[in-house]
Amino acid sequence: MDGHWHNVLKKVWIFLGLAGFATLLANLDATAGTNTEAHAGWRLVWSDEFNQPDGSAPAPSKWRYDTGGLGWGNRELEYYTLRTNNSRIEGGKLVIEARREEFDGRHYTSARLLTLGKAAWTYGLVEARIKVPHGQGMWPAFWMLGTNIASAAWPACGEVDIMENIGKEPGTVHGTAHGPGYSGLGIGGSLTLPGGAAVADDFHVFAVECKRDRITWLMDSRPYFTLTPTNLPAKSAWVFNQPKFLLLNLAVGGNWPGDPDASGTFPQKMLVDYVRVYEKLGPAGN
Repeated sequence: MDGHWHNVLKKVWIFLGLAGFATLLANLDATAGTNTEAHAGWRLVWSDEFNQPDGSAPAPSKWRYDTGGLGWGNRELEYYTLRTNNSRIEGGKLVIEARREEFDGRHYTSARLLTLGKAAWTYGLVEARIKVPHGQGMWPAFWMLGTNIASAAWPACGEVDIMENIGKEPGTVHGTAHGPGYSGLGIGGSLTLPGGAAVADDFHVFAVECKRDRITWLMDSRPYFTLTPTNLPAKSAWVFNQPKFLLLNLAVGGNWPGDPDASGTFPQKMLVDYVRVYEKLGPAGN
C-alpha cells in the first residue's frame, strides 16, 4: 500500500479506534497483491494464504488429509499423518514436514493434503508459491486429480502434476499429465534452472492454466510446456474437461526419486506461501 493511502486511512482511526484501524490496515495490506496486473483478465475465486496462528493445522474448511503408509502405488517410504508434526502453519506459510521416525511400521512420516469434497475446478489458472526441500529421495508435488476418481478410477479420472521435483535432479521442475493410454510416465515437459541453480534455493510460483483443449505449465510466469489433445497417443481420451481437486504432498523415496541415502538430512520441509485459483473473465474454458 502506498504512502498516500496510509495517510488517508490514518484519519479514520477516531471512528474505528486504534485496534479496529490496525485490523483494517492489516487486512488491506494483506489483500493488496492478491490480484496483480500479471493476472489481468482473471478473477480470484479461491485461495489459502495460510494466515492462521503458528502451530495450527491447515484450515479444515479447505483441506483434508490422505493418511497411511501403503506406498501409494509408487513404493514411497513415508506414512502420511494428520499430525501438526507433519503439516502446520508457521509464519504465514504451510509447512509440510518429512521426518525420519518410526511410525506404524514405516521409517518416515510426512503429510498429503487435498481439497477433495471442499473445492474443485474445471478450468482456470491454478498457482502456488512454494519452496521445495532438497536432498536425495525427496519428492515434493503440487497436483490435481479428477473428482470422479471414486467412480472412474485412476487414470481415467485424469491427473495434472503442476509441479514435481526430485532430489537427484535439484535444478529441474517437471509438469506432467496422466490419463488412459498415457498413464505410466505420462506426457509432460520440464524446466531446468540456469547456472546450476537448485529449485530448493528459493520460493517459486508453479502454475497451470487449464482450458477446454489446452493445459499450459508455468514456473515464475514462464510457460514451459503445453498439452493439447493432438499430443495424446492415438485413440486416447482427453479427460481434463471435468472438475479437479488440488493436492500438496511431500513423499519420501519411491520408484522415481529413489530412496534417501547417507547424504540426506531430516527433517525436510516443503513451504507453501499461498495457493490461489483464478477464473478467466469471459466464456468458461476459453
